[in-house]
Amino acid sequence: MSSPSASTETAAAGKRSADDNRVILVPYPKIIVLWPTWIASLLAGVYMHVDTGSVTKVDVEGAVASGVGWAFLILFTLNMIVLSFEFPRTTSLTLFFVVVALVLAGALAVVYFPNLLPAVGEWLASIRPQANATFYYLFFGAMAGIYVAVRINTWFDYWEVRPNELLHHHGFLSNLERFASPNLRIDKEINDVFEYWLCGAGRLILHPSNERRAIVLDNVTGITRKEQQITRLLSALQVKVRPEEED
Repeated sequence: MSSPSASTETAAAGKRSADDNRVILVPYPKIIVLWPTWIASLLAGVYMHVDTGSVTKVDVEGAVASGVGWAFLILFTLNMIVLSFEFPRTTSLTLFFVVVALVLAGALAVVYFPNLLPAVGEWLASIRPQANATFYYLFFGAMAGIYVAVRINTWFDYWEVRPNELLHHHGFLSNLERFASPNLRIDKEINDVFEYWLCGAGRLILHPSNERRAIVLDNVTGITRKEQQITRLLSALQVKVRPEEED
């Protein structure tokens, strides 16, 4: 009679073996890159809550609410730029940072040297974006709801690479498409360096041997690790098959 510990070890070994023989690929929507703004909204809400002692009150006369508001809006704007455009090369990335640096330098020059451009300085000083903790909490909650919905959707739409086949699981009734994975070719593309920095995401292009069209999966997180896992899986298959063909 086997002991409970032996049964547990056998089950764990079986699970590791099953995980080693497949790679799960999940394409996500681009909204995943907004996680810095999502986290910032929670931090801003907590900060305003602690500062005012209330979730509805805002210190209109103080500079704290305006500073938090400016910081949140700047981060949100930068995050939306990353969401709206792609920065595939170092040149475009450098241009982006140069433009941001020039804008920030101009704003600081106007604030700290009001005599430089009096009209612009007065206009910027008059802008005081403020929000109470409730606003930031609601923003965080709305984004959290969207992320939960995205995560649930991935349960019904994902790809699975196995040693002998490529599976596409989709639909609430678990519809399944099968493609042959031997001789499967994969291409990895990093089209946006910010998406890669923020989420480790990129594009995987799968070329099944018996399909005319390529299968394009955008915003696959952990793309470098996934590519390495698929490469090891397919390489192991080749090493296993070739000796059988020679015999």
